[in-house]
Amino acid sequence: MDAGSLSSSNAGRSRCPLQEQHLQKKHSRENLDRFIPNRSAMDFDYAHYMVTDGRKGKENPSICSPSREAYQKRLAETLNMNRTRILAFRNKPPAPVELIPKEFFSSGSNDKPVKARRHIPQTSERTLDAPDLVDDYYLNLLDWGSANVLAIALGNTVYLWNANDGSTSELVTVDDEVGPITSVNWAPDGRHIEFLLGDEFLQLRTLRGGHRMRVGSLAWNNHILTTGGMDGKIINNDVRIRDHIVETYRGHDQEVCGLKWSLSGQQLASGGNDNVLHIWDRSMASSNSATQWLHRLEDHTSAVKALAWCPFQSNLLATGGGASDRTIKFWNTHTGACLNSVDTGSQVCALLWNKNERELLSSHGFSQNQLTLWKYPSMVKMGELTGHTSRVLFMAQSPDGCTVASAAADETLRFWNVFGAPEVAKPAAKSYNAEPFAHINRIR
Repeated sequence: MDAGSLSSSNAGRSRCPLQEQHLQKKHSRENLDRFIPNRSAMDFDYAHYMVTDGRKGKENPSICSPSREAYQKRLAETLNMNRTRILAFRNKPPAPVELIPKEFFSSGSNDKPVKARRHIPQTSERTLDAPDLVDDYYLNLLDWGSANVLAIALGNTVYLWNANDGSTSELVTVDDEVGPITSVNWAPDGRHIEFLLGDEFLQLRTLRGGHRMRVGSLAWNNHILTTGGMDGKIINNDVRIRDHIVETYRGHDQEVCGLKWSLSGQQLASGGNDNVLHIWDRSMASSNSATQWLHRLEDHTSAVKALAWCPFQSNLLATGGGASDRTIKFWNTHTGACLNSVDTGSQVCALLWNKNERELLSSHGFSQNQLTLWKYPSMVKMGELTGHTSRVLFMAQSPDGCTVASAAADETLRFWNVFGAPEVAKPAAKSYNAEPFAHINRIR
């Protein structure tokens, strides 16, 4: 379905979903400045002479004898009057001063070239309208699939925006009695999508049971779809089989608002409105009994929704707390130790790691509603991206890891080229002196 059909299916809305906002730019001539001559570099006496008397001989050659011309030529050479320019706009650059003689520098210096600082754009490169976006901190309404298609839930409708060609389509609209949609999540293949409707979720078929209340969080682990609900339960569903509930994790007393599987698929992080962070390990799971968590972490003082596993260190997890907490914490999930805690000054809504650099991006609520880029592990601010006028509830990352989409309660969807293009890695040099048994990972 093309973008034009979206307006007909939502005639009551003031704006058409996922249509780009165009901002008027100032005319280029407004930025021009005057070209002012450099008066200190001009000889006004010589200029006056050239304008009045100096040109008479050339303009009337009949009044000049050969002897007078020879005299005028010698006089001009003596008094430096062969200049032709009257106005001067630029002085000659001063000769460079060599403070340290070159002989003090070694020609065989081994200094490494300094890496150029990456430019971080401070404004979004594209802004789309997102009317009827539900302003609910506990939901998860935005996801970017591996096929480069972004999905967003606006009220009772799921829309798809194709990043390859910028086209928009409406995937599905549900009745008011069933909606609004509470979560969307792409399967790893990028071709199947799950979206939650209260206490039910849909893929190729409707899967019921397990949760007694609304389900606001989703996470995929291969063929396992994990759901977290307001009832505090976390359920692993095997979408390949009819009896899809294979494991149930019990540990939260209130709504589960954040779920993320580690890249290895071995550990699951869950955050809840009870201010608790749990780390679950599949090796401890059993479908015949209630699953015991690996770590129960209670350092946050507000709801824990923002979760992000580090792409370059498998046991490193970043978490963000709500309005009463405002911190980003880093955890060693093997030991359960809190490695660092940073006060951001505002509600942390979402977290994303840069896949190509050691950087972390956070989105925030009151009062600046900004995105903040941090350098890890120093947690020095590299930049703050502003433009949203309400809290930035959701973020999603493009498959190549370069672009970030943010959706906010101001009903806009913005795209930021915050992570930049990845550098092309140089092939590793071949090692001819390999260590003994280098191909063996473990010796028993």
